[in-house]
Amino acid sequence: MAYYIGVDIGGTNLKAGVVSEAGEIAGEASVPTGADRPQDVVLEDIISAVRSSIEAAKVDMKDIRGIGMGSPGMIEPDKGIVIYNNNLGWKDFHIGEKMSAVFGIPARLENDADAAALGEVVAGSAKGAKSAMIITLGTGVGSGYVLDGKIFRGCEFGHMVIKHGGRQCTCGRKGCFESYCSATGLINMTKEAIAENPSGILAGIAEREGSVSGHTVFVAAEQGDENAAKLIDEYTGYLACGLANLINGLQPEVISIGGGIGKQGERLLVPLREKVKAEVYKGLPVPKIVSCTLGYKAGLIGAAMAAR
Repeated sequence: MAYYIGVDIGGTNLKAGVVSEAGEIAGEASVPTGADRPQDVVLEDIISAVRSSIEAAKVDMKDIRGIGMGSPGMIEPDKGIVIYNNNLGWKDFHIGEKMSAVFGIPARLENDADAAALGEVVAGSAKGAKSAMIITLGTGVGSGYVLDGKIFRGCEFGHMVIKHGGRQCTCGRKGCFESYCSATGLINMTKEAIAENPSGILAGIAEREGSVSGHTVFVAAEQGDENAAKLIDEYTGYLACGLANLINGLQPEVISIGGGIGKQGERLLVPLREKVKAEVYKGLPVPKIVSCTLGYKAGLIGAAMAAR
């Protein structure tokens, strides 16, 4: 049986896995990314994680046909170069060439959200869909579009502006989808709400947990915090605005929501679906909006399948 290595490079952790040609993970490994370190230092950890995943899979290297990597940021897939990644600080990183030289097999680079999208279409929430958009709400906002089973490249929608002159984004622009709808964006909004009402339920939950996370506001809303409920309404409004833009332009059959905020499931999706329906251009079909089902495995499986 042929196998492929998938590598998912995240802002917090990087994961490697050996994946069968049927899309099943045979062995995997994970290490912290340490994004503040030089890119060539992080590369050594990627190589180590790949070797550990091969050990875990108990697969002979001769049966591994290629390496697929999913990286955030702007990339040049055909040359295996990360051109620029604002969250990791990578520039002109020839990672494909380096990985191929180390392991002696072809290496393929894709945007991480594109890879996750392919994974969800191959084996997850969008399986069988002719067109699917996957949105990951994590450190940033990742977006991937799969059309007829193939990655449709160039979908860096996290940096489309949804509010002109809005919040500063790490990319240098203001008002980006990412600056409002990533987990980071929601955390910043939550901190601002706590500062305005330091004695409320929201502040109490953050104090007990020791920090503010992407789920803090949802927990507070369930406990009856009106300010938290208003914040969720505001957040889902921004998210619906961004999704409606994508639907109006690309008309996917399915939109799958992943990342840390995506784990909220129906608590997020119920209000989101209603807002999206109201925002979409009249007459267009509203796609099915669901939660991603593969979790981190989507990136591994998709990256590996991109190397076929």
